[in-house]
Amino acid sequence: MLQNEWPSDGRMRENLKKIGKAIFFVIMFLIMAGCLGILVCALNPSLTAMLAEKVESLSPAPGGNSGPADMGAQGETNQPVAVQPGINTDWLQEGDSPHYEIPGTQPVETPASVSGKTGYEPVQEEAEQIAQEEADQLTDSVETGDTGSGLTFDRTFYPYYAMLEGDMRQLYSQIYANAMDLNATFAPVVSVSVEQLKSVFEAVYNDHPELFWLETGYSCKYLRNGGCVEITLKYNSTVNDFAGAEQQFEGEAEKILAGAGGLNSALEKEKYVHDALMQRAEYDMSAPMNQSAYSALVGGKSVCAGYARAFQYLMQQLGIPCYYCTGYAGEDHAWNIINIDGRYYNVDVTWDDTDSPTYDYYNRTDREFADTHMRTGLSVYLPACVSDDDRTGESDAAASGNGEGALSDSGSGEEESGNVDYPGTDLSDLINPNPIQPMEWQSRTPADTGSAGQTAEEKKQESLEKAGITEEQVRDTLKEYYEDCRKLMKEVGKGDQQFSNVIPQSLWSSVESAYSTGDYWKGYVEGGLKDLGMENFAIQLQVEDLGGGYYRLYHNVLTY
Repeated sequence: MLQNEWPSDGRMRENLKKIGKAIFFVIMFLIMAGCLGILVCALNPSLTAMLAEKVESLSPAPGGNSGPADMGAQGETNQPVAVQPGINTDWLQEGDSPHYEIPGTQPVETPASVSGKTGYEPVQEEAEQIAQEEADQLTDSVETGDTGSGLTFDRTFYPYYAMLEGDMRQLYSQIYANAMDLNATFAPVVSVSVEQLKSVFEAVYNDHPELFWLETGYSCKYLRNGGCVEITLKYNSTVNDFAGAEQQFEGEAEKILAGAGGLNSALEKEKYVHDALMQRAEYDMSAPMNQSAYSALVGGKSVCAGYARAFQYLMQQLGIPCYYCTGYAGEDHAWNIINIDGRYYNVDVTWDDTDSPTYDYYNRTDREFADTHMRTGLSVYLPACVSDDDRTGESDAAASGNGEGALSDSGSGEEESGNVDYPGTDLSDLINPNPIQPMEWQSRTPADTGSAGQTAEEKKQESLEKAGITEEQVRDTLKEYYEDCRKLMKEVGKGDQQFSNVIPQSLWSSVESAYSTGDYWKGYVEGGLKDLGMENFAIQLQVEDLGGGYYRLYHNVLTY
């Protein structure tokens, strides 16, 4: 028979004592870990806010939604964007604009064609908790500087200002005014927490690309309750010769603005700036001050942040609302949101500026950007970019100005003219292989600019005489250009033909834009094909600089 062996009373007491000690040490460890966590959060309020956001994103939303990953049938989020400190999320309702919706899946990598072309640095704070005694001393020694009390900011051009709560707008004005005065340290004019201050600083930074000397980081001192008592802005090296840097910045910007300012429509101006910026700047992760518009316009080298802030500044100067948008595109990334004729579009100049420039990321909806771009930070509160009927990416591409193949088009229904089967003709010889640079493709040698001492009017007349035309034969408007093209297209007849006309240099951007957006098709091609009784059309466009402010356009066309 088997018998159970029970431990003696002494051994049992010893085992219970060991278990009790183990439980005691576990409890003490948990208490100490909790105290340490509370201490860390107290010393770093930003960490507290970040943890709160993480918990909120993991917590079920009312109605059973589980967060951004819980998507509807159309790939749209069912949960509102979490509210950040100091933000009034109802500001879009005041302007009757749609809200941005987080994409169904977060983009995990940058497309291969633009791999590595990111480089945006989020706003960074340095927060230091101080004792009440030191705070009292700061109250006596640190002034508010310029409070910006007389400043006003139009919500159409400064949306980040509009999205702030009322008292935070006062602090926004103060930060902007002190940055303009190059004053680094000041006391906040209103009560503000560490978390609210970050939202306000980001709002100022995002709204004002003209503050090219302002760094993306700042520091603050705060009390145990989280209230800030001192703010310190950081400036880059341009402040060492501020007058010279400002003159360079405005001078380089004016070179682009001068060309865009004379154009007729907002779309024409936008495209001109988009293309000019791609020609002016190149992507370089090592470029100094690469988070600023200064790096792209003056230095000619930048990353996505510099491209986007330069584009924003130039469009603002032209009176076209354009916003700095930040988010995630495989890495932290920045691009723009622009308002063209009442509709919002995404524009990523950095990703368009490849070895062969494109319009792949030009004037796109949020739906088209959903696989590659996701907004973060305050940019989630910017207006949504949607088409009137929520069109698919394919139809939007045609409407929003995708320039790829636009200068070598065909009415055959194929995507590119080179795919048309026309016996006996190699269409590849007729098509501009790089539609983005028609001026540089087989362009004829620019004409002599004239003799020294000639007036501008004399140079114009000499150029026209050399070209063998009169001033009356110059097509001064887009309408005149279309009418002339249709007339000449009918005169030269069917098949492989050529005709030319002369336009003023100021009209070239409008003509180029018409071919890039496809507007030229209705402008003269439809009527020309009807006149000839043909159905299909292909074109190769060449440009000759006649000098004196005139261009001759050669149209190598094929109709069949």
